[in-house]
Amino acid sequence: MTGVTTAPPAVVLVGVVFVLVATGVYLVLERSLTRVLVGVILLGNGINVLFLVASGRAGSAPLVGSSEPEDMSDSLPQAFVLTAIVITLGLTAFLLAMAYRSWQLHGHDEVQDDVEDRQVRDRAVRDETSGSYDPDDSSDDRSDTGEDAEGADRTVGDTALRHVPGSGSRPAGRRDGGPA
Repeated sequence: MTGVTTAPPAVVLVGVVFVLVATGVYLVLERSLTRVLVGVILLGNGINVLFLVASGRAGSAPLVGSSEPEDMSDSLPQAFVLTAIVITLGLTAFLLAMAYRSWQLHGHDEVQDDVEDRQVRDRAVRDETSGSYDPDDSSDDRSDTGEDAEGADRTVGDTALRHVPGSGSRPAGRRDGGPA
């Protein structure tokens, strides 16, 4: 086996990180909750390997007294990875429960478009506005005096109180009604 060069382990691990993260991102963008679940697991594992690769060279166990401090590995990235494993486990359990519940209710785990989302998208394609939009409403316009068109802004001390539309005549301020 002369002439065959082997890549350092860090380069191989960087390749593994790239493949895990790329595959995980691709699967997270799918509509099937099962694929999203597998994508989250792959993404979490890829990031964990990235933490370990970025932590530096391998060393002896970080136990005081067993070796010299410069020969020990850094334990902080290992703690980060352990925390990330626990968080990924919790997220995996949540996604698994969601996929199972979706399977129970609908017989599939595909995430469907929301009706409201489709309506918003269709209005945007047709360049329409919603029924509640009033282009003549000038309540957001400000003049040089700091008041809006209705004159509903007031200042109490250093705090500006602004009238909230639809809430009656009381300006938004402290909950107890006292000065802000």
